[in-house]
Amino acid sequence: MSATVVRKRSALTKGQLPKFAPYIVLAAALIVGAAILALIGFNAFGWGIVSAILFAVGLVSWSGAVEGARKAKDKLATCLVVGAFLIALLPLISVIVTVLVNGIPGLITPGFLGTSMNGVTGAYDNKAVEEGAPVLGGIYHALLGTIQITLLATVISVPVGLLTSIYLVEYGNDRPLARAITFFVDVMTGIPSIVAGLFAAAFFFAIVGPGTKTGAVAAVALSVLMIPVVVRSSEEMLKIVPNELREASYALGVRKWRTITKVVIPTAISGIASGVTLAIARVIGETAPILVTAGFATTINNNVFGGWMASLPTFIYTQILNPTSPSNPAPSDQRAWGAALVLIILVMLLNLGARLIARLFAPKTGR
Repeated sequence: MSATVVRKRSALTKGQLPKFAPYIVLAAALIVGAAILALIGFNAFGWGIVSAILFAVGLVSWSGAVEGARKAKDKLATCLVVGAFLIALLPLISVIVTVLVNGIPGLITPGFLGTSMNGVTGAYDNKAVEEGAPVLGGIYHALLGTIQITLLATVISVPVGLLTSIYLVEYGNDRPLARAITFFVDVMTGIPSIVAGLFAAAFFFAIVGPGTKTGAVAAVALSVLMIPVVVRSSEEMLKIVPNELREASYALGVRKWRTITKVVIPTAISGIASGVTLAIARVIGETAPILVTAGFATTINNNVFGGWMASLPTFIYTQILNPTSPSNPAPSDQRAWGAALVLIILVMLLNLGARLIARLFAPKTGR
């Protein structure tokens, strides 16, 4: 009986590579790749590229010899797909590692999150470099400005974007106005961010006067970038609400506006909330429109409607472009990398928040 089972298993596995074949080919590719790079000048990036090519060639050749051309083509396609995925993932990993390595020293500096750049001059940076004194100055004013500007932009964008998407889905019915709105939303989706900043600056120039730079102007510029994202995401979420729910509400004599507020929006609130959160994450790192509309400040400004206001992107930009001490730029670089790490953490938290909101507000399934 056992001999029969062994013969059946042998017949089933005949003409197939063993499960550990990819690991053997990978180990051989790494060794041969290291040897080749040692002859022409070793570097980690080149080692990875050469090893990946050797791995693909070795695995496909072995598969062709044992399994035939059909399975070899499948292995080649798998190697190409996985290779494309790793190539796409490499820049992300590189950015994260670089920002972590350079940003952690600034982030753990005492007072970095709780102090501003008010009163910090190049003399302090020179002292930090030459005498080993602690690096002074932090991002509190920029962090506060980012939160205020983004919050005001959200307050402006969400009602406009949500009401626009409701009109397009519930009332548009492919009318000329609905088609025009869709066209202009598509145009706004692709406009450069600096154009949004120039629009907001020109708008307030005509209403208030020349040289008006406040957090509110920056919020209007960011809202120009946020509204198309909110419209598109909300529109898609409203479209996937089953028409049966609307028809059941109408059959009970419920008016259309009440059906929208009590049936349609609660059903789609999960996707709408996550879309809004992703729109916030999209604009929180914008630099050009804020430089044009809010300027830059080194002090804390709690009034979003008056005075220049700093933000994390502009803080990073100015610290790199105009170091506090041009002769000793290392402290400014440290602050810039620390602010970049904080900005990435904020974006990551917003994306995680979008997923959490989508899960919390998702329609309950089952009985």
